[in-house]
Amino acid sequence: MALTIKEAAEHTGLTVHTLRYYEQEGLLKALKRDERGNRLFEPEDLDWLYFIRCLRDTGMPVAKVKHFAELAFKGDHTMRERLQILQDHKRSTERKVEEMNSFLEKITHKTVWYENLVREREQAAEKV
Repeated sequence: MALTIKEAAEHTGLTVHTLRYYEQEGLLKALKRDERGNRLFEPEDLDWLYFIRCLRDTGMPVAKVKHFAELAFKGDHTMRERLQILQDHKRSTERKVEEMNSFLEKITHKTVWYENLVREREQAAEKV
């Protein structure tokens, strides 16, 4: 069942504006339209949007997503290039995750330090 742009936005967590922008930039295949010209999003369109969101949310620039989309729309003969793009992006994302985990360790360490400090001060205040 096809969804309106508003429904597609709700399902994907993207805004209506973003969906229109993605269509304008060529990140989506030509969408079906109803008799009034309103965009209709099929399940495969939503799957593609989830994938685009995944790429964007992990830091891939719109221009790179657009290039990937163009390759995908050209067909199977572009698979090797698309694979290379995804492998590069995966490595970049893994580096970011490692960095974020390092930051999380530091934040956790500092949180424990403050919890101990607060507990010590509260216990000292109770003794007074």
